[in-house]
Amino acid sequence: MRLLAVAGMAGALAVAFGAFGAHGLDERLTPEALGWWETGTLYLLVHAAAGLAMGLQQAISARPGWFMVFGAGIFAGTLYAMALGAPTVLGAVTPIGGILMIVGWIDVIVSGLRRR
Repeated sequence: MRLLAVAGMAGALAVAFGAFGAHGLDERLTPEALGWWETGTLYLLVHAAAGLAMGLQQAISARPGWFMVFGAGIFAGTLYAMALGAPTVLGAVTPIGGILMIVGWIDVIVSGLRRR
């Protein structure tokens, strides 16, 4: 049930951050920074939905969902921070989130193959 709560929080944040980016930041950010914001929001929302699906699904473990939700949080969080002016060296952390999301998807594959 914790995965459902975290996935729900990630989904709500993705929608709020998307709206904020579209209505509160559109004229304040450079095109590059706005692109980072949009990419972070997209990945956060997609992986919140994936985490939600896995939390609702009992056929596989919740572990892939945790990888995805935490990975999306790291990925999107670093992009949001850079878009708001944090040092771009933070972009070196962004791939860690991407790797965690990929690990989550690979874990889904492995779980699916084990279940038959």
